[in-house]
Amino acid sequence: MNKVRFGIFMPPWNSPPTQNVTVSLQRNLETIQLIDRLAYDEAWVGEHHSAGSEIVADPMIFLAYVAAQTRHIRLGTGIVPLPYQNPLLTADRMILCDHLMRGRFMAGFGPGGLPSDAAMFGLDPRELRPALDHDIGVLMKLLTTRDPVTVETSRYKLVEAFCQVAPFTDPVMDVCVAATRSEAGPRIAGRHGLGLLSTGVVSPKEGMPAPPLHWDVYEEEALKAGHKPDRSRWRLVVNVHVAETREQAIKDMRYGFDAFCDYTQRTIAMPSIVAIGDTFEERIAGMNETGIGVIGTPDDAVDFLKRLAARAGDFGCILMLAHDWANWEATQRHYELFARHVIPHFQPSLPRLLQAEAISQARHAEDFKKHAAAINAWLPPEQAVAG
Repeated sequence: MNKVRFGIFMPPWNSPPTQNVTVSLQRNLETIQLIDRLAYDEAWVGEHHSAGSEIVADPMIFLAYVAAQTRHIRLGTGIVPLPYQNPLLTADRMILCDHLMRGRFMAGFGPGGLPSDAAMFGLDPRELRPALDHDIGVLMKLLTTRDPVTVETSRYKLVEAFCQVAPFTDPVMDVCVAATRSEAGPRIAGRHGLGLLSTGVVSPKEGMPAPPLHWDVYEEEALKAGHKPDRSRWRLVVNVHVAETREQAIKDMRYGFDAFCDYTQRTIAMPSIVAIGDTFEERIAGMNETGIGVIGTPDDAVDFLKRLAARAGDFGCILMLAHDWANWEATQRHYELFARHVIPHFQPSLPRLLQAEAISQARHAEDFKKHAAAINAWLPPEQAVAG
């Protein structure tokens, strides 16, 4: 059994925006510290500049701070909107993070999710995907070669530019491209031989938009460009909240799920992420019935992920969307329950443990008699134990 990695995708959505920013950022940090202790593999943090709830303006600064206060977890930008950036500055910052984190750093890129961000940079959303495709090529050349790069676009100019420091990770750190509903992300990722991070299309139900569409497009484009598709570099973002019972999970959601839904329905102009329904009950039903997420028990989450795997095929990593649906105490319990009772079903140790238990149970009566006989051989008859 291949080991599936697990982690979180943290935009971060600190909704509603009436919360204390400093406290929200501290909670974001503590969330990653918690899942580091619980042996999750990865945490991805996004970059945004508008809309009020997604408040990390530079995920590389944030992750460098987090790295100093965690031990094992790998940390990635999920995502940096590359069309807003100068590729040389971005590459140099990536390399710096890679050295500071001693190889724990990963980088994810996309065209930019919020039209309100693009507007402040004077960019038309129609420009962003072609710009991402072009700039990823420039960025990867800067990261992987010493060849000077000279290029000029309407957004930046480089003249014989190169990175004076090589990455810590040889040959280069893990880099991926984000995809939501369109084929742009998979095509760009495949064309440049990068990983794929599917953020918005995760339903395991037939008739719903499905992750295999992303992989099929990615694989086709990668092979065409001479790259070998690697499913271990495919990450899927899922919507999950678990508690001991389904009733408790839904009760937990009353804390902040409506604020999250209001944000997706009325604030951010992202057609790939829109909650369904106007009331709490309708929104909960929309999440579970469409299959775009699961709110229930760990067993419900296991079933959801197994159905997703049956439809999508092999993948390398599951990232749960980090959110404020539940209060802090229930959120921490969610991560603990998921780590203890869901993750083992997708890792190779569980079959071995169950095999070991089954063998011991099958031999229990015989082994008990032999053990008792061995003890009795060393005891006076009057102290003999029953075998």
